[in-house]
Amino acid sequence: MKEDPGARVADEAGALTERVRQVIDGLGCSRREFARRIVMDPSKLSRSLSGSRRFTVAEIVRIADIAGVDAGRLLGSPERPAPPQERGPAHVPEGGRPLQIVRETVRLIAEHGFHEVRVADIAAACGTSTAAVHYHFPGRDELLEAAVRWCMDEDTARRAAGLAEATDARAELLHLIALQTPRTAQQRRQWLVWLDLWAQAARSTAVGRLHEHYYRQWRTTVADVLRRGVTQGVFRPVDPESTALRLTALIDGLATQVLATAPDSTTPDTMHTALLAFVTSELAAD
Repeated sequence: MKEDPGARVADEAGALTERVRQVIDGLGCSRREFARRIVMDPSKLSRSLSGSRRFTVAEIVRIADIAGVDAGRLLGSPERPAPPQERGPAHVPEGGRPLQIVRETVRLIAEHGFHEVRVADIAAACGTSTAAVHYHFPGRDELLEAAVRWCMDEDTARRAAGLAEATDARAELLHLIALQTPRTAQQRRQWLVWLDLWAQAARSTAVGRLHEHYYRQWRTTVADVLRRGVTQGVFRPVDPESTALRLTALIDGLATQVLATAPDSTTPDTMHTALLAFVTSELAAD
């Protein structure tokens, strides 16, 4: 019988959890970084390692992929069936098969929209089988969640790098605005995936929770920068939360226009100019 990759794995004695901890220790990375590598919600990883949540088969397969071991060995059962065999010589893409699947899913969603992307399309883009894709990510909702999580993790990493180099809060805010202006192919891809997430969030409770989590994180980042700017004196006294709400809404609306209108209408330059005007008119210290 084919096993459901979304099924929970029993671990009464805690042996599986201990082997996963050994994998993380062996890689020498933080748990948050490990969760990013296996495209998993860090809070789910934390609960699984503490024993309050059980890993799914698909999560164990992704962990085994990162660790370079057979999933059956990680589970402590050598008789356990191995993942479906792929055509041609064995080849592990850079970052592992799960990350390759997620990256190709992001690209295909951006090009065609989530509902137009078939698992067969993702498998073909990865040079593997549909069974292998399902083994890592059992359902379409899980694939969308993983794709969005990867986009947001990449975005968060770029934000952090720019914020660390900024000289003051105004420079930090300008960095955030530049990141959100869809100029490059990668920025456009991430915005297109984000637009698909909005549509899904309106219809799916699970995807809606993911949307709420990341949007709260993004708006909090902006509010924190505004708060620092007021303290530093580079911004006039404003309500950080209220101003962050207005600014992020403006970013969303302008980015949607850039992506959805004719090239000679709202452009990335138009969007960027409008956002800089907001900073000047609403935030510049007297």
